[in-house]
Amino acid sequence: MALASLGAPLAVTPRSYGRIVLLATLLPARCPGCGLPGPSPCPACVAGLRPAPPGPVPVALDACWSLFAYEDVGRRMVTGLKYRRDRAALGWLAGAMATLVAPPPGTVVTWAPTTPARRRRRGFDQSELLAHAIARQWGVPCRPLLARKAGPPQTGRSLADRRVGPLLLARAGSRAEAAGRPVVVVDDVVTTGSTLTAAARALRSVEVDWTAGLTAARTPRRQVSPPCVLAPPREVAQLLKLRD
Repeated sequence: MALASLGAPLAVTPRSYGRIVLLATLLPARCPGCGLPGPSPCPACVAGLRPAPPGPVPVALDACWSLFAYEDVGRRMVTGLKYRRDRAALGWLAGAMATLVAPPPGTVVTWAPTTPARRRRRGFDQSELLAHAIARQWGVPCRPLLARKAGPPQTGRSLADRRVGPLLLARAGSRAEAAGRPVVVVDDVVTTGSTLTAAARALRSVEVDWTAGLTAARTPRRQVSPPCVLAPPREVAQLLKLRD
């Protein structure tokens, strides 16, 4: 089922989409999905996005929502923002993520930060950009509640290593900003959920009672067991003889 067929909950308002189209006309932009000039993403690529696959809510979170599956067009959209500084689709992406859920009263938005070294190298933190844009859509505050210790990136690690998760800590002043309030943690992709779990646990330490995750994409679960391959009958017969 195409993402566009899901109806209003995943649609950006005509007015906001019109602004995106106008900016794409004035400032040359290309769709991160197909590379064609024009709106970013283009309507055809939006229609080709697959909804996020079902998956468990990460440990320590009360809820978690994702917009689309991390594959094909969805993967190119996220990696374009993350690694190639392609911010053309940021407005559409944040607007669509914001429509997934109505934030509870008193919500504070934050993000799962990257390390300071990677932020300096890229010049920005893609999850921070998304968090601020989503908070503006909702009309709620966005605060830097979390800090991340240096360590290897989650991308490219094995599932076992990913499950260990990054070391996230509550920043100084986070208790005053968020204690007793609902917090939505924004990230680009959820795979094992370990990053969001680390974020939720850090926020619990400063008396945040309700924590949810909101991501652009969710990685589909793959079949981890190799397929069964049958040996040719002659080899099976030989094995049976050896056993006898």
